[in-house]
Amino acid sequence: MNSELTWPRERPSFGRVCLRPFTTADVHLVAELATDPYVPAIGSVPTEYSHAEGLAWIERQHCRAHDGSGYSFAIADSSTDLAVGAAGLWLRALTEGRATAGYSVSPLHRGRGYAADALAALTSFAWTLDDLHRVELYIEPWNAGSIRTAERAGYVREGLLRSHQEIGGMRRDMLLYARLRRSPHASG
Repeated sequence: MNSELTWPRERPSFGRVCLRPFTTADVHLVAELATDPYVPAIGSVPTEYSHAEGLAWIERQHCRAHDGSGYSFAIADSSTDLAVGAAGLWLRALTEGRATAGYSVSPLHRGRGYAADALAALTSFAWTLDDLHRVELYIEPWNAGSIRTAERAGYVREGLLRSHQEIGGMRRDMLLYARLRRSPHASG
């Protein structure tokens, strides 16, 4: 995609969370996510946190919508607006009607249902995009928490993709989970 994306007029929300653009006040979240050895390995969170690296990460999140590659949201607690995680909707395959979603919650805020609420909000937002018919998740088989999150948000396991993705210099198997847009014209 090459065109700039339009941010939603209203913040996508579900349960205890809302999704919003990152602000410089969210730099604490980057520091928190950097303490988890897995999060930097699967995304662009710096492995060695510094304030400057945190601000650069936030700026990169803003660039996603500007370059048309997708939406990068802060997962914020609805009652406090505190950023507790990050969620993304990546639109590289939008011309084929597909998107990929991802989410990560700070180690300080895990186990409270934020990820499942964020994924539900992100998926509802995804269906506002006219050309989108399928949202996919790629989850390592050992990641029971992420599997529970996907299933709580209505995603269905479709299969195991062997040696699908490189993470930390090693090829990894991935479980494929997906949700489909409900449509009177859909087959199956």
